[in-house]
Amino acid sequence: MQLQINATTRPPANNRALRRNGQIPATVYGHKGSESISITLDAKEATTLLREATINNTMIEVNVTDGDFKGKTLLREVQNHPYKPAIYHLSFFAIESQSKIEVDIPLHFVGVPVGVKVGGGSIDTIKNHVRVACAPNNIPESFEIDITNLDIGKGVHVSEIAYPEGVKPVTETTALVITILKK
Repeated sequence: MQLQINATTRPPANNRALRRNGQIPATVYGHKGSESISITLDAKEATTLLREATINNTMIEVNVTDGDFKGKTLLREVQNHPYKPAIYHLSFFAIESQSKIEVDIPLHFVGVPVGVKVGGGSIDTIKNHVRVACAPNNIPESFEIDITNLDIGKGVHVSEIAYPEGVKPVTETTALVITILKK
C-alpha cells in the first residue's frame, strides 16, 4: 500500500503554536546520511494518513512543497499526547537512498486446519508479522500462509514461509508463527 501526504518546511517556531494552528511537527531523516528535514503536516491530513498507515510497513510519498525533498518514506514513529487523542509528532524514514531496509510484513492465515476441523484443536497465533530485509522497491504487502494441512501439535516456522526473491527474514527463522493446540 502506498499513501501520499504534502508537507512544508518547519519554521523555527514553537511546536505548541504549530499544533494550535492545526499543524503537526514531523521529521524526515535518512535521505542524506545523518541529515534530517523538519517539516509540518496538516493535522487533518495526518490523522487521515494514520488511519491507513502502519508503522514500519506502509510506503508513504512525502512531498515537501517548499523544500528540496520529495520521495518515498516509511512511517517510523508516532508520538501522541499522553491523555488527549492528539498527534504530537511523526517521524518518516526516507528509503529511496537505501539499498536494503527492514520492515514488518503482516501474516495472513488462509484455510481451516485439519487439527481444528477434525481433531477439535484450537489455533494459537504466535506472530502476526515477520520482520524482513529487502530493497525499498521490493516490499511485499503481506505473506499468505495456507494452514489447512496443519494437524494438532504441528505449526509453521518463520523459515517455512515462501519469501519472494530478494526478501530475507530478519526474525529468528526457528520461531513459530502459528501452531495447533489440543483442547
